[in-house]
Amino acid sequence: MKPADGWTAKPATARLVLSDGTVIEGHGLGAVGTATGEVCFNTAITGYEEILTDPSYAGQIITFTFPHIGNTGTNEDDVETVNMDAIKAARGVIIRADITNPSNYRATRHLDEWLKQRGIIGLCGIDTRALTALIREKGMPNAVIAHNESAEFDLDALKAEAKAWAGLEGMDLAKEVTTDKTYEWKETVWQWDEGYSESQSGERHVVALDFGVKRNILRLLVNAGCKVTVVPATTSPEEVLALKPDGIFLSNGPGDPAATGVYAVPTIQKLLETDTPIFGICLGHQMLALALGAKTLKMHQGHHGANHPVHDHTTGKVEITSMNHGFAVDAATLPENVEETHVSLFDGTNCGLAVKGKPVFSVQYHPEASPGPQDSHYLFDRFVKHIDNH
Repeated sequence: MKPADGWTAKPATARLVLSDGTVIEGHGLGAVGTATGEVCFNTAITGYEEILTDPSYAGQIITFTFPHIGNTGTNEDDVETVNMDAIKAARGVIIRADITNPSNYRATRHLDEWLKQRGIIGLCGIDTRALTALIREKGMPNAVIAHNESAEFDLDALKAEAKAWAGLEGMDLAKEVTTDKTYEWKETVWQWDEGYSESQSGERHVVALDFGVKRNILRLLVNAGCKVTVVPATTSPEEVLALKPDGIFLSNGPGDPAATGVYAVPTIQKLLETDTPIFGICLGHQMLALALGAKTLKMHQGHHGANHPVHDHTTGKVEITSMNHGFAVDAATLPENVEETHVSLFDGTNCGLAVKGKPVFSVQYHPEASPGPQDSHYLFDRFVKHIDNH
């Protein structure tokens, strides 16, 4: 694949090498070095900093379909990663146009500098439309992204590395992004001219199992009137229940839900026996489904973007949602006591479930990401009502 028009004069200091041997040349950005991952595309036109710091993207290289990424710069407020010491979220980023200087009053740093600081390798100047079409046709490929200012690459070694990478199927990445200690989260949502504040109270105690949780999910739980305690992904059901939760939250996260489910599903099954209200998002949704007896499957191209329409069967409404997942719950395997509550209007895949007669539900998409902008915030209120009724 050739560089995009207008980039022939720039030095080709970066390569994207796919597992089938395809080599794509571009201009390097961000960190120098190499990284392996699964290449996906994201259709969002805003929120690139949140996307690049979402732990759910661990193990992936993100191609943005919107050509102008970086024009509003970066700041310290929009980072979604809670565990800053864990492995970085996205392993690489691919964009069409070169990064312009920031043009937003909240910007504190140029995106290129920010990528360097976080150790994320970037590549620009390629035809991202062609790469997106390739992913649509052939699925999300494994690849190596490489940046070298000297423009010298051992392509045979990079091809071998891309071909040898096992991919995300069977990979448990939650252990790499989860917290290593229990802590209380108090920060509330961002307010204009005020930023973030803290809540010192919460009538309902929610224990959040952290499989790669995003900050804004925790903020919305606090805003809904919850005292939030975050625990590591491997926390036992006995340890969770010892905290005396009024509700349990299963967070988003990266990797194969079946792999993470090896240790998480037995915990969730034990928690289900207590009838404590449970709410899951993304990976948490998938693992709740596994705990209930359903199965998950790897998607062809996944859902990554901020413009995904979802039909809520419980309200009859259509929500514009933010999505980031390469695995999905197989709706055909849901047991009789589980209701499918939400479906994607793009492809009909499962996007939500609820256990009949129990205060237990989950969704595949990200209600905290606000693409609607607040189409899905009712889910946090629904969780709180379950807690109050229980």
